[in-house]
Amino acid sequence: MNRRPRSEKVTLADVARRAGVSQATISKVLNGRSDVAAGTRDRVLRIVAEIGYKPTTARHERTRSRALVTVLDFVESRYAGTVLQGILVAATAATAATAELRLRLPPDPSIGARKEAAHDWIAQQRASGAVGLIGLAVAMPDPVLDAARDLDLPVVSIDPIDTSDSRVVSIGSTNWAGGRSATEHVIGFGHRRIAWIGGPASSAPSVERFHGYRAALEAAELASDPALVHHDAFSVEAGFRRGRALLSLSSPPTAIIAGNDEIAIGVMAAAKEMRVDVPGELSLTGFDDTPQTEWTTPSLTSVRQPLAGMGRMAVETVLGMAEGAQPASRHLQLATTLSVRDSTGPAPPT
Repeated sequence: MNRRPRSEKVTLADVARRAGVSQATISKVLNGRSDVAAGTRDRVLRIVAEIGYKPTTARHERTRSRALVTVLDFVESRYAGTVLQGILVAATAATAATAELRLRLPPDPSIGARKEAAHDWIAQQRASGAVGLIGLAVAMPDPVLDAARDLDLPVVSIDPIDTSDSRVVSIGSTNWAGGRSATEHVIGFGHRRIAWIGGPASSAPSVERFHGYRAALEAAELASDPALVHHDAFSVEAGFRRGRALLSLSSPPTAIIAGNDEIAIGVMAAAKEMRVDVPGELSLTGFDDTPQTEWTTPSLTSVRQPLAGMGRMAVETVLGMAEGAQPASRHLQLATTLSVRDSTGPAPPT
């Protein structure tokens, strides 16, 4: 295969010649137009990546310097909405010019599992002007991360499932400290039988919060009862189901530490159905401190994550990486604080 000398610039005509289409079609693909056949688009993007073509028109360069892709698979939760608000504010206030923000679902499993398909997916983001990728609480497949590294597309992940992957800069909060502070709060009220309902056992943020809960129990010399520990989805439904199970025990807990606000709201609904008074008979804490914590009855004590701040930091970090700067750490954490409201109180008399 003959390659063009490094000193000779690759042109739009070169791409068109290799792809067997017109230069106008190439421009349509690079500008994200929808009136191009899928097979043609894939072929063009693959050739663009192979021969290293870089658009030089002022219009496209402006687009390339401003496009950020946020990958997420849910938007209905207050958690996601608050983080996205921070991303949007930071993107539209980016230095020198506003940044175009694009939302994408994670790559289809059939794409994410195959090296060539993952390479094409990342190449498509690059060719359409993306300078960085932000993942919001999603697991990015290895082939996609490898392709992003190979094509020099920086990836920043907010609350990722795995915080140890060196190919990704992760942004989260001090989850361990937050889990410990919530547990210490109810211990201070005299609670001794304290349960945990967290997110999936595979979720690094949830595991960190659980370890904080365990550390607080150990510091207070309280035994950890396996019957009081549950790992499930970060959802209202999981909180309701696990809350009912815990409150149905012959010796139910007097306090429950929830891994996020949605789980806590589910527990609160279960307690209401079972006529368990909160906080008279059951103290309850959440995690995230989303706006809905003030709408519940009673209002929910929750560990505050700076969700909007995490979104802003993700934008600032990925734009800096796109310009060649490297963050001080591959795992950035923002401080948590405890917002005390009406769902916690003194332990009931034994």
